[in-house]
Amino acid sequence: MLDALLAESTKLKFGIGQPVPRNEDPILLQGRGRYTDDLKVDGQAWCIIVRSPYAHGIIRSIGTEAARAMPGVLGVYTAADMAEYGPMRATIPLKNRDGTPLINVDRGPLAADKVRFVGDPVAFVVAETKAQAKDAAEMVEMDIDSLDAVTEASAAAAPGAPQLYDHIPNNVALDFQFGDAAKVEEAFARAAHVTTLKIRSNRIVVCAMEPRSAIGEWDQAEERYVLRVGCQGVFGLRAQMAKDILKVPPEKLRILTGNVGGSFGMKASAYPEYACVLHAAKMLGRPVKWTDERTGSFVSDCHGRDHETEASLALDAEGKFLAVKIVSYGNLGGYLSTVGNNMGTGNFLKNIQSNYATPLLLVETKNVVTNTTPITAYRGAGRPEANYFMERLIETAAREMGKDAIALRKLNHIRPDQLPWVSSNGSAYDSGNFSAVLDKALAAADWDGFAARKAASEAAGKLRGRGIGNFLECTAPPQKEQGELVFEEDGSVTIVTGTLDYGQGHWTPFAQVLHTRLGVPFEKIRLVQGDSDRLIAGGGTGGSKSLMASGAAILQAAEMVIEKGRHAAGYILEAGVEDIEFAEGRFTIAGTDRGIGIMELAAQIRTLGPLPQDVPNSLDSRTVFDEAPMAYPNGCHICEVEIDPDTGKVSVDRYTTVNDFGVIVNPLMAAGQAHGGIAQGIGQALLERVAYSEDGQLLTGSYMDYGLPRADDLPSLGFESEPSPCKTNPVGSKGAGEAGCAGSLPAVMNAISDALGGKHINMPATPETVWAMIHG
Repeated sequence: MLDALLAESTKLKFGIGQPVPRNEDPILLQGRGRYTDDLKVDGQAWCIIVRSPYAHGIIRSIGTEAARAMPGVLGVYTAADMAEYGPMRATIPLKNRDGTPLINVDRGPLAADKVRFVGDPVAFVVAETKAQAKDAAEMVEMDIDSLDAVTEASAAAAPGAPQLYDHIPNNVALDFQFGDAAKVEEAFARAAHVTTLKIRSNRIVVCAMEPRSAIGEWDQAEERYVLRVGCQGVFGLRAQMAKDILKVPPEKLRILTGNVGGSFGMKASAYPEYACVLHAAKMLGRPVKWTDERTGSFVSDCHGRDHETEASLALDAEGKFLAVKIVSYGNLGGYLSTVGNNMGTGNFLKNIQSNYATPLLLVETKNVVTNTTPITAYRGAGRPEANYFMERLIETAAREMGKDAIALRKLNHIRPDQLPWVSSNGSAYDSGNFSAVLDKALAAADWDGFAARKAASEAAGKLRGRGIGNFLECTAPPQKEQGELVFEEDGSVTIVTGTLDYGQGHWTPFAQVLHTRLGVPFEKIRLVQGDSDRLIAGGGTGGSKSLMASGAAILQAAEMVIEKGRHAAGYILEAGVEDIEFAEGRFTIAGTDRGIGIMELAAQIRTLGPLPQDVPNSLDSRTVFDEAPMAYPNGCHICEVEIDPDTGKVSVDRYTTVNDFGVIVNPLMAAGQAHGGIAQGIGQALLERVAYSEDGQLLTGSYMDYGLPRADDLPSLGFESEPSPCKTNPVGSKGAGEAGCAGSLPAVMNAISDALGGKHINMPATPETVWAMIHG
């Protein structure tokens, strides 16, 4: 199907491969987007969360009488009022190295016995207005005995550290190991050279443009909840909220999501506030709204990254990789998020090998609870970190061994003639030409012209360095995904699917896929994603899998439309079904020019009245696409930096990327996805770091203290493609959403190391840190 689809797309203005502008941009630019906080439901009250000011402490009592007496207050609730609800827990069934399951934590909507991080919710107030709720929240009295806190994972796992939970010895919730430790140690013992680096992946605040917000409603007549919330997939969130927390059948909860202003993994799962507004709505008999403020977001939104890692690479005398080893501490925060355990474990081991034929790998990670905000997925969720570790090891090993780093990479690349390749982590690479991608990137970056640019920088009193980020990442495995096509009476066609756009722009590429296959007019295609009542399946959006999952589901539904259309067209054209052909949006009788367009056919059969049993009265089709294997987007980023030795300031001067994203449905949007990931990678490399005091207070709790990249921190970002179509999904795509981070972290940090003469420096490479390294 893929070859036919690509051949068809070349004839179409809005087909696959065309740089079509995003359909939703005019809506958003004109202020017509509808985010959760834009909504006002008749009769709504306001909710304000009361959060712990202590990182660690025993709750003696929560006094609510003064708050209840405040003007406009409708209710004040504590953990005792929420006892009927189920907990939030880690959901990925990872096991310890001894085979026992990870030690889970039951997190209720409000803290009951202890608080475990600054920002831990302990109560909430509902009032007629937001101002009244805020005033009353300040009157809630917290009697909390403060305890010693610990914020670093390695420190929390050390003997004598403060213990967060009685049932988690040494605060280690998961002691994970993958790989044959004996074989890896033997490989290291016989290696001609071993490179070891201690690398920190700094903790990140997600900083989505739209703070989290939710509106809870209770339909007394139907005994049904409605939650309006920004999320990454209404089907999955409904399952978690209904089954685990509300303890009701899924049909007793409807989740509605409109526009979402960014998430990057953070808004994928349930949060305490969602149960709070639903409980209050049921108790009060009216809608209840909560919208976080940025200060609250800094402490209550799950953070990203935060790993302390020792990475080692063993090589033979020729430079062939023998084994790679990762020993890491992963900081989980005060509670276990649904996926927080997977970043430094499953995603490290799936991505550390990258595109290299490394025969052995060992990943050992202790996931540790600390008195910090919980960790969850953040753009890449362990994939960028693993690629960063590998590329820093390769660059350092080449320098230590006196070898050319490019030649070392090519020596170890998996070759096209070795594909399909099953790596030592079990991944099955189906396609790719990794050395060709690297070569194209070197040419695009004018690698050979670097010497002249370096000389010019030196003449200006600046240091200049260049770095390569040669990456490959595993996407998340697509879950079962709904594909539904509805031919509406107004002549439009609605796509219904379970992925969810939180800034990516799904409407346009999904429409391009459908337009290419069925010839439906591009401008007539609509998209529904954010209503759980419309879904029978849906994996949500995450792990760079949306186009592979929804695109495949759309194509599968389109085949059902064609089959229905052949029967309907045969009836209308008075021909046998076996004689009806379909191409370019038209059903025709084979060997003739007699036919009918798909849109005309859809309109006609709707009005024909009683039809024979084998003739459909609609072209509407709904299907569930089964899981496709993971895909492996890859590429090469090349970065050049300039450093001012007098101030330590790092400036990213040149940046080039060449990517293999398989079949690119929309090049304009794929480049935009890459640019966004690069910006976030540069932010982590140079600016962003969550810092805590010894007693667990957040020191970087606002944009006065936490640095984000701005436009003048970024150069023009070059984007080119060297695609090898994916062979394991019908669209041929490999995913692009997280790849920008996977390439940018190593490219930027390798460039800085190069400018500093090969010295290793950890992220973020702030002016203070760089200046200190330059001046000893």
